[in-house]
Formats: sequence, C-alpha cells, structure tokens
Amino acid sequence: MSETTQSGLETKTHMPETAGAHDDLMRMFESFREANDARLSEVEKRMHADVVTEEKVDRIAEALDAQGRRIERLALKDIRPALGGTGHDFRENRRGLPSEHKQAFERYVRGGDEAPIRRFEEKAMSSLTGSDGGFLVPDETEAEIGRRLASISPIRAIATVRTVSSAVLKKPFAISGAQTGWVAETDARPQTAAPQLAELSFPTMELYAMPAATNTLLDDAAVDIDRWIGDEVEQAFAAQESTAFVNGDGVAKPKGFMAYPTVAETVWTWGSVGTVGTGADGGFAAGTAADALVDLVYALKAGYRQNASFVMNRRTQAMVRKLKDTDGNYLWQPPTAAGARATLMGFPLVEAEDMPDVAAGAKAIAFGDFARFYLVVDRQGVRVLRDPYSAKPYVLFYTTKRVGGGVQDFDAAKFLDFSA
Repeated sequence: MSETTQSGLETKTHMPETAGAHDDLMRMFESFREANDARLSEVEKRMHADVVTEEKVDRIAEALDAQGRRIERLALKDIRPALGGTGHDFRENRRGLPSEHKQAFERYVRGGDEAPIRRFEEKAMSSLTGSDGGFLVPDETEAEIGRRLASISPIRAIATVRTVSSAVLKKPFAISGAQTGWVAETDARPQTAAPQLAELSFPTMELYAMPAATNTLLDDAAVDIDRWIGDEVEQAFAAQESTAFVNGDGVAKPKGFMAYPTVAETVWTWGSVGTVGTGADGGFAAGTAADALVDLVYALKAGYRQNASFVMNRRTQAMVRKLKDTDGNYLWQPPTAAGARATLMGFPLVEAEDMPDVAAGAKAIAFGDFARFYLVVDRQGVRVLRDPYSAKPYVLFYTTKRVGGGVQDFDAAKFLDFSA
C-alpha cells in the first residue's frame, strides 16, 4: 500500500497487515490462557497435567513466539523507505538533488569510479577511512544502517548509544564524592576530603559484513543503494552485535553485560552486578515464582525502576508466560499494539536470544534501566571497500564499522539467579 507525494516519489503508508497480525496474536494469547488454565486445573486435581494438554500449551506458546517475530518483521518492513524513495529529508540538498558525497559514493559503488569520492574525502580532510582502504559511506547511508540496527538489535534498542570520533571513549565516575555534613550556625567547618574519581574505558572494535552484488543489480538505476546496503548488512551486524552486547569477552569485541562478575545483592559492591536467587536450582521454588520476580524488581532502586525492562531469551519467556499472581492474573501480557512490547508484571519485556537458558546457577533474567546500565559506543563512519576481483562475476563490498560497549552503571540492573 503506497501513496505518491508531490515530488512523484513513492512513500509507504501504514500497512493493515501489521494490525491484522496483532489481532491474531491477541487471539492466540486467549487460546493459550484457556489451554494453560486447563493444565493448571489438571495439576491441582491429579498432581500432574495430561500429556496432550502439555503439548497443546507448548504448541500454542511456540505459535505465540512465531507470531511475535512476524509482527516485528512487519514493523521493521513498515519503516523501510520505498524503492527509489529518499527516506530521510536530509538526503537531498535545497535543490532536491542528492548530496555531493552521495553522488560520489553511488558512482564508486555502481562502477568503481574512485576519483569523485576520493576528491570529496580529500576536500573533507577525513581521518576516519583507516589504513586498509575503503571509503566512508554518506551520512544518510550511515544513518539508515544505524536506524535499522536500533530496530532489530534488542540491546542497542534499550541501551544508551553514543557516537564518538576517537577509537576509545573514556568516562570518569566518582568512587566517593566530596564529604558533606550538617553543622550548627557557630560550629566549625572541618575541611572535607576531595572526591575520588576513576575511569571506565570503552574501546571500539571492528565489525564487518561482506555483501555481494551482480553487475546487473548495480547497473539498475532504480535500485536505491542506501536501502540495498542497509538490507544486506543489517542482519549480519545485528546478530554479531547482539551476541557481543550480552556475552562478549571484550577481546576484539565489546564486553557484554553477562561477562561481568556477579555477587548476591546483599553484598553488592561497585564493579559487580547484583543477583537475586529464586530459591531452587534450575527453576523457581514451588509456589514462589511470582515472589522471586517481585524480589528482583524491588532489588532495583526506585530511580532505576521507572524505565526498567526485563531481558531474557524466548525459552525463558515461554516459562514465565505460564505464571500467575495470587489473584490468578497472568504476569505476562501480550503487546497492547502492533510494534509495542509484551510486558511482565507491567514492565516491558525484551527478547534477547543470547541470554542464557534457565539452568542451575544460570542468570537467565536481567531486570534494569538499560539506558543507564549499558553503553554502546559507535565510532563515527561506516567504511566500504569495493572488491570486483575476488569472487567474479560478483562484486564484494567489504563493509566495516567500529563498535564498543560495556556496563557504565553497575547499580542500574540486577540478575535473577536460578539457584537455591
């Protein structure tokens, strides 16, 4: 479904398919509730559920997950620019023409003509191209890639993202502030100690993708180069980023928040992430699942809870989807609209496939204000190197960007530890 603007360019309007998919999701959830209620009733009567009922619940849960992913794909499709469209207003100058950088970059991508883009970068005195060759993509193409990554990379979507021009971001933080105290009008004011500062370092590491194209595709003037590059690299970049932001060891990749040391919340200190136990190895203690989640929520200070989210993988989500509170209400609720997130106990639930599965000692659920907890650092500039020789008759485009990440506030999130 599309409409034509005054400039003759085709743009997208809201697709009713997304709304219909959301209605299907709500109907599936009603079926899930009925099936799970029947399972719980059988457990109460016979101490176990019928195998057929268990299989039905699991089958509907899998269908719910699949429908949720379908809605996410449709929502992402809706934000993509139409073929041949401009997408962003800043892609054109005041005369309605592509920017000089964009024109030069398209000539390089389509035909390998380096002279225009080389002259542009020399004029711009760019220092971001690196020693291994390649040219910076235009700002509009970089923005397109970044916008798509924010839509499909779960941690990037909720973390703080900062763009820098250097290889390392160094962020100071106070270990202890200046001493303060109450004094009477005539009391002496003793000298206070100076605040102690330390420094967090977030180096950026190289992330790459290598899409391939035929000369026929590149010769087709109707193909939007911004959209094509964005389509080709978004999944590769998002998959690698998502893994690194969760489990990365910090060696040639960002350091994931699960790679930091953890301690019980009762003895928490800066530099570690606090944990709350479930009371049972590899699961919830009988009848206390909701209590464990409540303990996790309130282990977080009030200032962080306002913007907090749950983060877990789809298998853990399938487990918590079956939980109820003492009044018989389901703790998990489907999204209220297409493009929105499901909620758990009223807080948004973010599905990150790289989170650990529920097992003895696993920290399978994270809860916190991820905008204050985790920092993603993007180094300015996405670089493309055209290679028409290595895989003839295809043309390879070695596309790289530099990304870093790490925990910036260790008190902004807590983990649920599935242990006694």
